[in-house]
Amino acid sequence: MTATTSTALPAGLTTGTYAIDGSHTDAAFTVRHAGISKVRGTVAVTEGTITVGEDLASSSVSVVLDPATVSTGDANRDGHLKSGDFFDVEKFGQWTFVSTEVREDGGDYVIAGDLTIHGVTQNVELATEFAGTAVDPFGNARAGFEASVTISRKDFGLTWNAALEAGGVLVSDKVVITLDVSAIKQA
Repeated sequence: MTATTSTALPAGLTTGTYAIDGSHTDAAFTVRHAGISKVRGTVAVTEGTITVGEDLASSSVSVVLDPATVSTGDANRDGHLKSGDFFDVEKFGQWTFVSTEVREDGGDYVIAGDLTIHGVTQNVELATEFAGTAVDPFGNARAGFEASVTISRKDFGLTWNAALEAGGVLVSDKVVITLDVSAIKQA
C-alpha cells in the first residue's frame, strides 16, 4: 500500500497565528533508568507560535523551552539534570524547536525541524496528531496537538552516565519526548 500525501489543512483548523498556551501545554520526556525502569519528567514551554498557512507546506512552528524548569519528582535528580553533567542550564538556558517542514503522510502529520538542546542542533521529525479545535469559556479559539519523537541524548552532547555492576549503564541513550499542546488563535 502506498502512502498518500496531502498539503491540505486538517478539518476544523483555520489559518492564522496561534500562541502556545504554556499553562495548558505539557512537554514531557521518558528515559530508561538502570535498564529496568523509566524516569519521567517535564520541561516548561515558555513561548511558542504555530503559524497555520493556507496549506501544510506554508505552516510553521517555533517553540522555546526552559531546561531550568525540569521536574522529575525528585529534587536531587532535578538538580543533577540541571548541572554541567547534563543540561548545564547556566550555560544553555533555553532549548528551541523551529520547524522546517509540516506535512501529512498517509493520514498522519509530521513536523520536521531543528531541535536545539544543550547547544547542539539536530533535525528531528515529530509524529503529530491534530486533536481538534474548541472555543473556551473565555471566547478563545483553541487548537490542540499531540506530538512525539525519540532522540539519542548523545546526539545532543548529553553523555554523562555510570556503569552498572551487572553491566549496562544507569541512563539509557534513548529519550522519548511527548508534547500535548494547546494554542490560542491570535486576533
